[in-house]
Amino acid sequence: MVIVEDISKKYGQKNVISNVSLKINKGKITSFIGANGAGKSTLLSMISRLIARDGGKVSIDGREITEYNSNELAKKISILRQSNNVNLRLTVKELVSFGRFPYSQGRLTREDKKQVKEAIEYMELEDLQDKYIDELSGGQLQRAYIAMVIAQNTEYILLDEPLNNLDMKHSVQIMKVLRRLADELGKTVIIVIHDINFASCYSDYIVAMKNGKIVKDGPTDEVITNNVLKEVYDMDITLENIKGNKISVYFT
Repeated sequence: MVIVEDISKKYGQKNVISNVSLKINKGKITSFIGANGAGKSTLLSMISRLIARDGGKVSIDGREITEYNSNELAKKISILRQSNNVNLRLTVKELVSFGRFPYSQGRLTREDKKQVKEAIEYMELEDLQDKYIDELSGGQLQRAYIAMVIAQNTEYILLDEPLNNLDMKHSVQIMKVLRRLADELGKTVIIVIHDINFASCYSDYIVAMKNGKIVKDGPTDEVITNNVLKEVYDMDITLENIKGNKISVYFT
């Protein structure tokens, strides 16, 4: 379990995250939603130790994240940021292999190669695995990065805007893969996502944020409501039940 206790972050005089506390359950998908500037990506980055916090604590499985050395943490958490710039001429397979570095230190074992192969298959990249990444479309490249994260085979997978540059078909594919990782492999998936419809359809829990604070968090059906979304986005919201727990969200 991830436990966030009273963490904060300030840039200059601006409070980006203000005394946020949160518990994230294992083996589930938790989505951070909110308008631009709500603090979602900053919160995710502090949970993963990518950026320092000004106060508070973050613990993973009962251990403060500052107590992990870098290699230990890389075996516990994998993270995909919004912008990823690799200035090397790599094939898709070579890029995905980077996910195994915490284990192999660059010398791939049979197990490493197996994990890379499975990650490529998960993302349906077999036909592209020998292509260079600078030959890929934006959506194909995003799928390759997600395959790299899957190959890292961590208990916790953190994704910042994983649907960037993806069309509807591949967005659905990504969310279905994340659902499988949670349901079949027990992975804990934490994502920053702008598409509320995808969040409502595929998430177990939602954290709704505004101005660096949590407006409401809890099971999806308790957070994806007219009142909560109206408060988060400062807009009138229309929710329409389609099938079961699937919801269409309209801003009016």
